[in-house]
Amino acid sequence: MEPAIYLDNNATTRVDPEVVAAMLPFFTEHFGNASSMHGFGTAAGAGLARARTQIQALLGAAHDHEVVFTSGGSESDTAAILSALAAYPERREIVTSAVEHPAVLSLCQYLAKQEGYRLHVIPVDERGRLDLEAYREALSERVAVVSIMWANNETGTLFPVEQLAEMAHALDIPFHTDAVQVVGKLPLKLADSAIDMLSLSGHKLHGPKGIGALYIKRGTRFRPLIRGGHQERGRRAGTENVPGIVGLGRAAELALAGLTDENTRVRALRDRLEQGLLARIDHCFVTGDVDNRLPNTANLAFEFIEGEAILLLLNREGVAASSGSACTSGSLEPSHVMRAMGIPYTAAHGATRFSLSRETTEAEIDRVVAVLPGIVERLRSLSPYWNAAEGTTKTFEPAYA
Repeated sequence: MEPAIYLDNNATTRVDPEVVAAMLPFFTEHFGNASSMHGFGTAAGAGLARARTQIQALLGAAHDHEVVFTSGGSESDTAAILSALAAYPERREIVTSAVEHPAVLSLCQYLAKQEGYRLHVIPVDERGRLDLEAYREALSERVAVVSIMWANNETGTLFPVEQLAEMAHALDIPFHTDAVQVVGKLPLKLADSAIDMLSLSGHKLHGPKGIGALYIKRGTRFRPLIRGGHQERGRRAGTENVPGIVGLGRAAELALAGLTDENTRVRALRDRLEQGLLARIDHCFVTGDVDNRLPNTANLAFEFIEGEAILLLLNREGVAASSGSACTSGSLEPSHVMRAMGIPYTAAHGATRFSLSRETTEAEIDRVVAVLPGIVERLRSLSPYWNAAEGTTKTFEPAYA
């Protein structure tokens, strides 16, 4: 097997060695409780405070106390949505999109089914772009919260969340965005936006798992999800995970320094991968909005074969990729994102996501371009669907002409 090539960074990233180095002293030397008054606690508290300012800088937030530490993206999403519902109990409607991560979509569906909320699920077009007119029509004074992702985790398609937040604010509706895929990949300036709450997760930006944050703009009504102690200014009870928080802070600092590389070199590698594969493989196309997406994400649909089989054979070649969200992989059904975009089943089943990082090299990309065409050819030779369709025109227009 060739050396391992990791192209599944939207699922999780390798913890940066500098992040590990920053964390280690807080396990063994500065191990105190950040709430304690003695020196051990003071050292832990200093690490926590420094991390808060590091994340503030990455987010472009106005105040460091707008950053509340959580266990990760799912907790941040849940806290934001349930807080808005508690703050506006007279409002019984929720707005979200059809392509949200399960951390948001499953919660909203539960609230609709079990708690009686009316749920507006905004559709997307064949490129994964939000239907702005449907969004506009869903907004009213009856809506307690809008929760729409900044970037789709499967296709990388970006939503105009700053515009969406302004539209919500015109009706005094709180706006939350799940931004776990955007933070660390694109420059942010939340101080100048109408976004009320934003979720992020450490393991998406070369930080540790089990730590995240929720940005809460100053002045936003907020009701804690976890009650108890006074930690996080009373907004999230529980002894702080100081090593994880310190790691998240250092990861944020490194991500901020690497934004230019992310949007130049990494973007060029993504384009090299796509163009190489499209030139060598027929009946495949890029899904999502190729003109407005994350710099690291390529989702290609290979018609008439199964994505799971592609991943298995890629893994044998030492290449790690994904068939979509890690939270839904393993299902034999196309992802809800592919279905929402109307991708034909003959192509949706073969959708494969490659998500790069600042650690990805040109040699790794070239290796994937070299091995994947043979894998696709082999699988199609075994596919009754391919044999039946061979020689026909494509069932779906590719993103690249």
